[in-house]
Amino acid sequence: MPKTKATIAPVYLRFKAFVIDMFIIFMPILYITTYLIMDGKNDFQNSQIAILMCNIAFCLLLSLFFAISAQSPGYRAQGIYLINLATGRKVGFIHAILRYICFAIAGFSVVGLLLCFFRKDRLNLHDILTKSAPVCKKNI
Repeated sequence: MPKTKATIAPVYLRFKAFVIDMFIIFMPILYITTYLIMDGKNDFQNSQIAILMCNIAFCLLLSLFFAISAQSPGYRAQGIYLINLATGRKVGFIHAILRYICFAIAGFSVVGLLLCFFRKDRLNLHDILTKSAPVCKKNI
């Protein structure tokens, strides 16, 4: 029986997982907020609090997925797991929230999100700061 080893997930798989998560988790949150809670598109666009609450809801749901199974729906579709680099196990709920906050802050500086193209280990700034990594299983 072959042994499995975890390797850092390729950037294109992580991007595809992110897009899937945006459509499966974030879009329904935005839709429900815009059309069921608020009075439509114009009210939603004029309310920074509603936009912030949608982002917080997305953060909490994504962190819950990572804390329970180490995979979000997008990660599951791409065969990726999120692990803590210090322990080699899945990240905790608070750790996942901190990772999302670092991801949001890194998004303001494009360098934080493009850092993976300049590093040998292919980790982004939010992965380095939180000592976590998206990994794939590899048979050896």
